[in-house]
Amino acid sequence: MSGAASSLRRYTELPVWIVEDHHHVVPYIYRAIGSKHLPMTDICLVHLDSHPDLLIPVDMAADSVFDKELLFGDLSIENWIMPVVYAGHFSHVFWLHPFWAQQITDGKHRFFIGRDPSTKTIRVTSTESYFLSDGLYVPEKLLENRKELCLQVIAIDPGEEGRAGCEEEGGALAAKKAKSEHVTNGEGWSEAVCASSSNTNGQSSEGKPGDDTTCTIQPSTRKRHVQEASATATGSPDNKLRQHEEIVTDLLHVLDKKEAYVLDIDLDFFSVKNPFKEMYTQEEFEILKQLYSFTKPEWKEDDEEALVDCVEARTRQLEDMEAAFSDLCDDDSEENVQKWGTIPGLESLAQLVRSLKERLKTPDYEMVHQAGLTCDYSELPHHISAKEEIDQLMSSVKRLLEDLPKPTLITVARSSLDDYCPPEQVDSIQERMLTVLRSCYGPLEVHLEF
Repeated sequence: MSGAASSLRRYTELPVWIVEDHHHVVPYIYRAIGSKHLPMTDICLVHLDSHPDLLIPVDMAADSVFDKELLFGDLSIENWIMPVVYAGHFSHVFWLHPFWAQQITDGKHRFFIGRDPSTKTIRVTSTESYFLSDGLYVPEKLLENRKELCLQVIAIDPGEEGRAGCEEEGGALAAKKAKSEHVTNGEGWSEAVCASSSNTNGQSSEGKPGDDTTCTIQPSTRKRHVQEASATATGSPDNKLRQHEEIVTDLLHVLDKKEAYVLDIDLDFFSVKNPFKEMYTQEEFEILKQLYSFTKPEWKEDDEEALVDCVEARTRQLEDMEAAFSDLCDDDSEENVQKWGTIPGLESLAQLVRSLKERLKTPDYEMVHQAGLTCDYSELPHHISAKEEIDQLMSSVKRLLEDLPKPTLITVARSSLDDYCPPEQVDSIQERMLTVLRSCYGPLEVHLEF
């Protein structure tokens, strides 16, 4: 990494902070900034997770990021990274994801995050459906206090054996795999350990930084034994080596120029559940998809008006859904349900409520709304991995980490109490992950904060 790293303090042993809920890692990152183990700005986050965690608290005042106690109180598991970006600490984020997680297009994305003066909230210029469906897009010219984020999304491939095992589990998973291949616009899943797209999704940006720390990828000057690290992977050696070198080069181009970086791992990277699938029937899920459906508009690069109209319509839709379920908490009589069903887009609400009341007697409508928010343009990932798949992903992650610099600190989220990482697997995954980290980095100072 950058020679300027000598100005920072160094830990005697690499700290690993293990928490339950993912947003609880933020105080430990801030502690490292305060103790000058991490710089105040320009930090890179390498984030392994089945979920991007890149949403933004919709109603959070932008200025609250500068009061850490207010900030910590506003964060949740799905939205803890972007407020830290707006606060000026993270400048680069690598989201490394398993093949079953496809919420954001693979590739390189450059966009701005800033303050929307009309609402005094944090918004972004990215046109990815992930952000549009949450009503988070604002044109660049309307943002104040802009910060540029370089985001790179990369799939970590467990190899041919892992994918074959997935296909044998059933047609539904095979269909999800096929959908993944279509979304990435690639040539199918490669035989390499790590699969990366060269697609670049840039946004127009006034005054973009012109130095070589932006998302433009250049060859790394760091010499590493990539060929040796890749030699044990499955598939074609030449293809495997090329893909592995590509992902390592992309990471090193950024990490070699940084003073420090944070390695962040959610254990649901290795095995993940959609907890709402156990709460509601397939029929109820289909109704939720109708009620909360989102389709990205067709638009031209210079047609900001179409995107603004899309976000405004989406915001009204979500406000209607929130108001409906809030009202049903107080009165879910047939008469009240029918009243809400007269609103355009809510016609199937009565059918959903009848089904819920038949099964649950007194449904938790707030939870129903939260489930609906996950049924917009895609579902939450759901893939309970077999032991062999976990082993293959562990090997893939180990090979990758061996080719990267040592991080300043490591944060780990178990995500088991909310059932995202299967509770029956989480302890085993945690121990195996710690074994991998010790193999890569030597002695660790492990803090169990759960």
